[in-house]
Amino acid sequence: MESNTFLYKSIRDLSKRIQKKEVKPSEIGKYFFNRISLLGPELNSVVSLLPELAEKSWDSADKQNEIKTILHGIPYGIKDLISVSYKDTGLSNIDSPPTTWGAKPLANQKFEGTATIVKRLNRDKAIPLAKLAMVELAGGLGYKQPNASLTGPGLNPWDTSRWTGGSSSGSGAAVAAGLVPFALGTETWGSILTPAVYCGITGLRPTLGLVSRNGAMALSWTLDKIGPMCLTADDCGIVLNSISGYDPKDSSSSRKRFSYDPEFKITNKPKLAIIKGILETCDEDVKDNFNASVEILSKFTEIEEIDLPEYPYEIVTRIILFSESTSAMEDFIDDDLAQSLTAPEDRFSIFPRTLISAKDYIKALRMRKVIMGIVSNIYKQYDAIIAPTKPSTAPPSEGEFRGSVRSGYDPMGSIGNLTGLPAISVPNGFGKQDNLPTGFQIMGQPFSENLLISIAKEYQNVTKWHLEHPKKYSGG
Repeated sequence: MESNTFLYKSIRDLSKRIQKKEVKPSEIGKYFFNRISLLGPELNSVVSLLPELAEKSWDSADKQNEIKTILHGIPYGIKDLISVSYKDTGLSNIDSPPTTWGAKPLANQKFEGTATIVKRLNRDKAIPLAKLAMVELAGGLGYKQPNASLTGPGLNPWDTSRWTGGSSSGSGAAVAAGLVPFALGTETWGSILTPAVYCGITGLRPTLGLVSRNGAMALSWTLDKIGPMCLTADDCGIVLNSISGYDPKDSSSSRKRFSYDPEFKITNKPKLAIIKGILETCDEDVKDNFNASVEILSKFTEIEEIDLPEYPYEIVTRIILFSESTSAMEDFIDDDLAQSLTAPEDRFSIFPRTLISAKDYIKALRMRKVIMGIVSNIYKQYDAIIAPTKPSTAPPSEGEFRGSVRSGYDPMGSIGNLTGLPAISVPNGFGKQDNLPTGFQIMGQPFSENLLISIAKEYQNVTKWHLEHPKKYSGG
């Protein structure tokens, strides 16, 4: 079998080949390791390669005759705010890789333990290949430029003069360029969905508490989530099934177990809502592609426009994010490490946040409950809300952001993360002028991941946008 037949294949396709013994996990692992070693640096998508751990993992997967999970022998990448310690893997004689959080002053930071989600993937015999690049401190200090990263700006595989999106920049680029079949990303406000749409892949933000954050950097304890970034919606379900589950080491962990149902059937037409005015800030190509997606979705769903009550959704989310990030980064601030960050604005933006009063934070928490009530009323009538994932295609990889890239009207992002709702971003076309990917998101009720994935799968069954890949990295 030619190794290039592994490229841009779904997890399910690769797994079938392993199960039929057409190919060994080590063959797939070596192919993707060579690919990410060669191409990762040119996209600024890799912080650390994991050669010893990768080899140990694919050797172990080769030796195990009984294949118990669909991730057996499937390579993946890890966002570099998720810890990996070789002491947990039988490689204690080798130095563990750093977990840099994307920040120059933490370039040599190491932790004793391995994150729960990495342990779960390793349990299922997935093969970790690399720690992937990210925006410094997960973008929590208010960066205004793609260069805010230890490894430089994330370069988009579709056009390297464009950005990948943040903060899971390396994860988005690595999957889009076919360097790994899937990667782990994290989101506090947009950090999975943004690189997913800019890079033309499928990204899933799970319900808050569904995936353990033990061993991951804390930015905002009531907003942070970890999720899969993949080629397809089905792949997202497969990975989420592995990494989800209760973890006593994470106080936010939910005891509600997610079990992916690839045969989940949409019995009645789901009712989807579109917030009135949501398209007003979008570029014309984004509007056109979204409207075309609505037309396709309307064949198996019911779609209506709704009015969203006026409320300071973004402000409430920012107050909570700013307050909690200031507390989470207290040691970083006290050690005066901010002065060594890459982006100039990140060196001082944390300090005004220390002036947010406890009264304002508590008031924001109370207002969050009001917003949860608003959301609950919407979901009494609708199964999900849909919208463009981002109002424009990927911005340039140099210079400061402009317009609505990082700011502006974002009720889906603020409400979804503030109330812990799951969402999936799906590719739906390209801009006519720049030929860069666009996408739409489906946001559901807590723990409705199977429904969201099934809607996304139905859409991907009748479209081919998720099968389009950057020509430079696909040999086209």
